[in-house]
Amino acid sequence: MAHYSGRDHSELAKTGFFLGLALFVVGTGSELVGHAMFGSLPQWENTLFFALTIIGFAIGFASPFVFGIVMPLVE
Repeated sequence: MAHYSGRDHSELAKTGFFLGLALFVVGTGSELVGHAMFGSLPQWENTLFFALTIIGFAIGFASPFVFGIVMPLVE
């Protein structure tokens, strides 16, 4: 058995999931509110909100698998 490195994998998985969820909610919420209040948004804002949504989804989806399944098995 390998020596325990002191990392709390469950805490990292939860933190990563909630960080991804927060990014996803901010991206989609800003997109919806921005279009509802201002109609058309500049293209850089659309790109920013879309990127926040995609990055948030990717982090929220991958973090539990990486820190909850893969890292404990590799250690």
